[in-house]
Amino acid sequence: MKRIAVLGSTGFIGTQALQVIENHPEKFKVVALTANSSADLLVAQAKKFRPEYVGVCDEKAYADVRDALGGERCEMGCGDDCLIRAATCDCDVVLVAVVGCVGLKGVLAAIGAGKTVALANKESLVAAGELVMRRAREKGVAVLPVDSEHSAVWQCLHGGRREDVRRLILTASGGPFYRASERELRDVTPERAVQHPTWRMGKKISVDSATMMNKGLEIIEARWLFDTMNIEYVIHPQSIIHSMVEFADGAVLAQMSYPDMRLPIQLAFSYPERLPTDIRPLPLTELTFLPPREDVFRLPALAVHSLKTGGTAPAVLNAANEAAVALFLSGKIAFTDIALLVEKTLASARVRNYTNEEEIFATHKEIFDKLMTDYNVSDGEKG
Repeated sequence: MKRIAVLGSTGFIGTQALQVIENHPEKFKVVALTANSSADLLVAQAKKFRPEYVGVCDEKAYADVRDALGGERCEMGCGDDCLIRAATCDCDVVLVAVVGCVGLKGVLAAIGAGKTVALANKESLVAAGELVMRRAREKGVAVLPVDSEHSAVWQCLHGGRREDVRRLILTASGGPFYRASERELRDVTPERAVQHPTWRMGKKISVDSATMMNKGLEIIEARWLFDTMNIEYVIHPQSIIHSMVEFADGAVLAQMSYPDMRLPIQLAFSYPERLPTDIRPLPLTELTFLPPREDVFRLPALAVHSLKTGGTAPAVLNAANEAAVALFLSGKIAFTDIALLVEKTLASARVRNYTNEEEIFATHKEIFDKLMTDYNVSDGEKG
């Protein structure tokens, strides 16, 4: 039986992961849960799965969780350090499903403790991919992708030799505004931006999908996960093909399934075993492919530019995007301002080489806090 720590258990990926674990009680056991501030849901999860450790990043929410779980026999902690405690507990797999650069703390702690990492936190590899993968190699730790696109690539790579790979082809649904004009995009509201046509996700990743930044972040992730710069993407509205790998002889392998995040989550937990699921059978329907509209959606190209620039450039890009999305969701800027703000920040920031995570966190805080201050966001509003 594999012991699982779930960092970010109350978010979309976290709740899906707990469904997977519940469906296979003979295979998996929850030993740690953490959440940011969703006290009620975390309490319900803790009472149901009875983990050995429960952590809450938000100190105000911690008091509610502590009081509610006073009779439970589990250790509790609060603040960002709870991610480190959960990631280093007595477990086999650490699912890092928290949102934002803070997830890097849990990823590096898990690697340092020799735990298998099931990675659903894009920002860790975007901001510090070279550092994360170097430490994983040094410790002999597996970093298994949970994003549907990267899980698809990982699965397809089992069909050939890495040295024979010509290119990776990520797929993108196109989000809710693929066919919109620039004028129409200026009027997009937060309520519309979080309505993804295929997936049900958290607000931040839904906005990233709407701006196409999600694909830019995934390109950076793929570069570090699979050690290649030969990465392209194509719009595939049905979200049936999750990604493809083209080999030197021209053969293209694709991973296909009904769009359900429980599949890549479960595979990261059970690998190399494949367990039964109740996921709907693959619909045999028309599959279409469309070209990216990078004249309108410029963020993927900016992400590639930051990757080629290297150093702290991807961390700057990520921090600027986190801030811009938060500003958009709070009504401080327009939808089209997200890309403009990221581009302006990336162009003006001082890019440096880095050697450790402290430099990455410092870069993130500097960029994020500056943008929040520029738009008169108080510490309380930063959330």
